[in-house]
Amino acid sequence: MKFKVDEFRSWKHKCITLLGMSGVGKTYLSEMLRRNDWFHYSGDYRIGTRYLNEHILDLIKAHAMRDPFLRDLLRHDWVAIHNNIKIKDLGPVLSFVGKLGNPERGGLPLGEFNRRQALYREAEIAAMMDVPDFVRKAREIYSYPHLINDVGGSLCELDEPRVIDLLAKHSLILYIRVPEADEIKLIQRAQADPKPLYYRPDFLRAALKDYLSVHGLDYVAQVDPDDFTRWVFPRLFHSRVPRYEAIARPYGYTVSSEDVAQVRDEQDFLQLIESAIGQAETPVFDPEMQ
Repeated sequence: MKFKVDEFRSWKHKCITLLGMSGVGKTYLSEMLRRNDWFHYSGDYRIGTRYLNEHILDLIKAHAMRDPFLRDLLRHDWVAIHNNIKIKDLGPVLSFVGKLGNPERGGLPLGEFNRRQALYREAEIAAMMDVPDFVRKAREIYSYPHLINDVGGSLCELDEPRVIDLLAKHSLILYIRVPEADEIKLIQRAQADPKPLYYRPDFLRAALKDYLSVHGLDYVAQVDPDDFTRWVFPRLFHSRVPRYEAIARPYGYTVSSEDVAQVRDEQDFLQLIESAIGQAETPVFDPEMQ
């Protein structure tokens, strides 16, 4: 949605979609707003508890069945396995997505990795298509007046226009941009603790080809999973920036992660959005127009 400042202020039931890389402050804002009577819709939480839940449980059971003791318990339904996913701890989702590379170092073969990547993509699309229904549920069932949509950093990778169209129709999209001065810090933080990531198929093919060439490797099974994840992250980061901007320019508004870090309460957050709307309303001086 696009607004004038006074229209945004009078929007009775606000719905904000936070767009940007992991680490820019999306979950920080979401948790702060939750304490101020906003419904926190976490895309990854929805993915893990609804759309990948059965796949995650199947994976856990497959590993458990390798142990004779656990196999006997499972086959007789004497024990039950369930996910204990939390908004602050999405470990089962990350474990399912996994990392590409040598299985002896915890990696996944290329075929299995691609299968899980495809499942994650479909799950993220489905979770985003649920947003309008949760806007209604938040208000009618849980009595929350507003909703904050905390989306994964891979939203810009989905190449599914209907998702962006739907979010733009039902929410204000707020892109949190990382200033150039902070890019290195965010990249270093991600590399210090490499986590499983979603990659567009074309991006992954090109990156993997380059990685194998640079490191003199012949097969994916020779790839160190953590090393590849660290190596590819800067490339992934810089490939996502223009994709975020291509969403924000026509559909939303842009703020800086530096500004987000200064937000302390709901009023700060609303003022940040109003400032972004106001800047978008202000014409940019073009000397060629004189």
